[in-house]
Amino acid sequence: MTETDTQPNHPEIAAEALRAQDCDQLTEGIVAALKTVYDPEIPADIYELGLIYRVEIDDSHFVKIDMTLTAPGCPVAGEMPIWVENAVSAVPGVAGVEVKMVFDPPWDQSRMSDEARVALDMW
Repeated sequence: MTETDTQPNHPEIAAEALRAQDCDQLTEGIVAALKTVYDPEIPADIYELGLIYRVEIDDSHFVKIDMTLTAPGCPVAGEMPIWVENAVSAVPGVAGVEVKMVFDPPWDQSRMSDEARVALDMW
């Protein structure tokens, strides 16, 4: 089963063998957790900024996340994956989390949601 958020710039959240209800609950919790993590230099959360590229939930509820940064030289590059791991690990039902930093494709402003654009006044 695959569930994709309604905005095209949000990541696909893939859950292979989970029941629909389990998938929905985990997906909602994971997205809510991701929205609690902010880039300290930008007043928008990493999910709405489009920094999350992929979320995969396996049948044992282990979560793998591919994420990026607004710039490879970001001063919190070493810390932000830990923040993401901690936030998602706290979601009820999540068995564990692995966060992988990726830079391909490079992040650009087109990945931001309308919510992030409003917060940053970037129209």
